[in-house]
Amino acid sequence: MEEGKGRVCVTGGTGFIGSWIIKTLLENGYSVNTTVRSHPEPKKDVSFLTNLPGASQKLRILIADLSNPESFKEAIEGCIGVFHVATPVDLEEKEPEEIVTKRSIDGALGILKACLTSKTVKRVVYTSSALAVNYNAKEDEVKDESSWTDVDSLRTSKPFAWSYAISKTLAEKAVLEFGQQNGLDVVTLVPSFVVGSFICPKLPGSVDAALYFLLSPKGPFAYLQLPMVHVDDVARAYVFLLEHPKPRGRYNCSSCLTTVEKLLEIVSAKFPELQIPTIDSSRERTSVKFSDLPSKKLIDAGFEFKYGLEEMLVDAIGCCKEKGYL
Repeated sequence: MEEGKGRVCVTGGTGFIGSWIIKTLLENGYSVNTTVRSHPEPKKDVSFLTNLPGASQKLRILIADLSNPESFKEAIEGCIGVFHVATPVDLEEKEPEEIVTKRSIDGALGILKACLTSKTVKRVVYTSSALAVNYNAKEDEVKDESSWTDVDSLRTSKPFAWSYAISKTLAEKAVLEFGQQNGLDVVTLVPSFVVGSFICPKLPGSVDAALYFLLSPKGPFAYLQLPMVHVDDVARAYVFLLEHPKPRGRYNCSSCLTTVEKLLEIVSAKFPELQIPTIDSSRERTSVKFSDLPSKKLIDAGFEFKYGLEEMLVDAIGCCKEKGYL
């Protein structure tokens, strides 16, 4: 019999969010199966996971790939819950959108079928994205859980990350529909731009995007305003939805809406040693204005956010400096 609270599967465990979920689950008394993609190197370094407190007794790392959904069966077997975090990310559009979207949907549905077959999985929490909500005709309106990205519009306008946004939108719709049709308890978490310290060695894309003025001053992504959330709040939201008696549908997960002016003000005050661009130079690059992503539904269900904007930035920049990105 499984000790503690039971065993949970986390797909994509080497990523920013996945690794933090694993850390949070282990701290909360769960055993964890996590999946990583096969790697050309015989020994991929996953020590940042195996060194987590409790990992030696309660963490199993298995190989699985979304291109082969059957490969997730072993990781899901015996689990009471599944957090599907792994997703194909191709922001440079190296592959056609249709291929990325098909892989994302087929992989997600294959995992849900394995959950049905297992007979032990009581709930699946699927990871969506603010990009599945935010890209539609009414740019300035507040986006609640009823808001969906306009896929047809994206295919025409092709803004930054349009292919990824389409794949996340259509995959989220597919998993919710599958859950309803097959009697599987499926909920989705829609995080905004996730910021904070990171366990994984690779710089997370959302941290890079939120701090573009420091980390990617010449990159393609820039914004006027951005909804943000701390990675620890996101990980706790996953566990909250797993343990909640009756969650339903989608849940936005975002704790604040900020402007680039506010970010520059905080970073300048907290890190005077860093070279911060001026407001005017940032305005020259800013293009995207993301709407707010209020989390009233999640808060009304009983969840409490712990971190404010300043803590997100201090944790993220401190971690970037520690890992050599700044």
